[in-house]
Amino acid sequence: MNCRSEVLEVSVEGRQVDEAMLALLHTILLHRSTGKFHYKKEGTYSIGTVGTQDIDCDFIDFTFVRVSSDELDRVIRKAVGEFKDALSNSGSDGVGQISLEFYQKKKSRWPFSDECIPWEVWSIKVNVVNLANEQERQICREKVGEKLGEKVINIVEVINRHEYLPKMPTQSEVDNVFDTSLKDVQPYLHKITYQITDSLGASVSTTMRRLIKDTLAL
Repeated sequence: MNCRSEVLEVSVEGRQVDEAMLALLHTILLHRSTGKFHYKKEGTYSIGTVGTQDIDCDFIDFTFVRVSSDELDRVIRKAVGEFKDALSNSGSDGVGQISLEFYQKKKSRWPFSDECIPWEVWSIKVNVVNLANEQERQICREKVGEKLGEKVINIVEVINRHEYLPKMPTQSEVDNVFDTSLKDVQPYLHKITYQITDSLGASVSTTMRRLIKDTLAL
C-alpha cells in the first residue's frame, strides 16, 4: 500500500501556535471521522451522527469547524500543547513539524504485536516569527487568518480526491481501522507526533516578515 503524504507550511507568532495547529488538525480529523458504528449483526450496521462546532480563535482572525467531541479535542490539545512547549524550550529559531498519521492495523500471529500500516500522513511545518510591536501583531493576526483559510481549502480539496481509504470493516475488525475508544465519535486510527529542528525552512518566516513590512508600507 502506498502511503499518501501531504505537507503544509505556516508561519505564526508564538501565541498563535496552539490555535493554528488546532485549526488544521481539527479540519483534517473532521473529514477523517465518522459517527459511532452500531452493529445489528455481522456485516449490518448503522452509523451515528457527527456533530460539529464553530471555534473562534483569540489571536488569529479565523473561525474553524471541528467535530463536536470534547474527548477528541482533549487528545489533540494535549499533543499540540506538548509540541508548543517543545518548540518554546528548544532554544532554536522556533521551527518544528507536527504530523498526523492515519494507519490501519494488520493482525500478527502470537507472540508478535500487530503491524501498523500508515495510509495517509499530514505534516505541518511551523515557523515562529518574532514581532516588534502591536501594529505588526495585528497585521500578523490578519495575514495568518488568510493563510489558514487557504490551507483549509487545500485540505478539503485533497480529501475530496477519490483515493485510498480503508474499506469499511466487519464488527470483528472495526478496531483495526477506527479508534473506537471515544464515546461520541469514531475517527480513523491515527497518531500525532512532532519534531523540533532549526532547518525546516526559514523562507516561510521570511515571507511572513516581508508581508508584514509590505502592509506597513501601504
